[in-house]
Amino acid sequence: MHEYLIRRNAVFAAIDAGRRTIHKLWLQSDLNRQSVDDILHAASEQHIVIQKASKKQLSELAGDSRHQGVVLEVDPYAYSSVESIFALAARRDEKPLLLLLDLLHGPQNIGSLLRTAEICGVHGVIIQDRRAPDITPAVVQYSAGASEYLLVSQVTNLVSTIDGLKERGVWVAGLDIDENARAPGGIDLDLPLALIVGHEGSGLRRLVKKRCDFIVQLPMRGHTESLNAAVAGSIALYAAWQARSYEGFGAL
Repeated sequence: MHEYLIRRNAVFAAIDAGRRTIHKLWLQSDLNRQSVDDILHAASEQHIVIQKASKKQLSELAGDSRHQGVVLEVDPYAYSSVESIFALAARRDEKPLLLLLDLLHGPQNIGSLLRTAEICGVHGVIIQDRRAPDITPAVVQYSAGASEYLLVSQVTNLVSTIDGLKERGVWVAGLDIDENARAPGGIDLDLPLALIVGHEGSGLRRLVKKRCDFIVQLPMRGHTESLNAAVAGSIALYAAWQARSYEGFGAL
């Protein structure tokens, strides 16, 4: 079954990453070609078939009128293995940095976190393949195409996967509200690390939380009780990036 990716950033990323089978690039017939020059150049290099259509036809094809004049017809998202995530960290000669999503829902939440994860150099993302959303075209759109560059693994059981990560020397940090939680500044994040972000409302599941080596809670001084899950996860990822002193990253 084919999927349809929309919006220029997502379409370009899917072509540039080269991880999906691409069937056709649909282009709005009256579009200024200069505005999508990078997309057309990438499509030409990969000999992708280009089909022109009206704005209305593209909206009907994608089921969304916000396509920005481009629709990419592709195979479903290509998931990776957990082993490939560790292999990427090894190739980069870096300590593994993983993002785990514990039944986090909402394409905007997931897409935003994937975008931050890709920016921060996360080696891979792990999600549970039951009761959790797939990497849908909407997620790709909200990630601005970052999902196309990331290694995302679907696992049957997140708890047993966490146990496997710990056996490989990965420390597990869960983002949650807890009386024993610690602020990011009080934890050494320059470790082989898996950061877990839970459900927007209920947080981490009990067995997932039990597997964590430490619980992280971002300090707050205002009246709002908590941060959005994607925002909190993004801040924590940046804290881990800073702790690792990646090239080009100064003090926050």
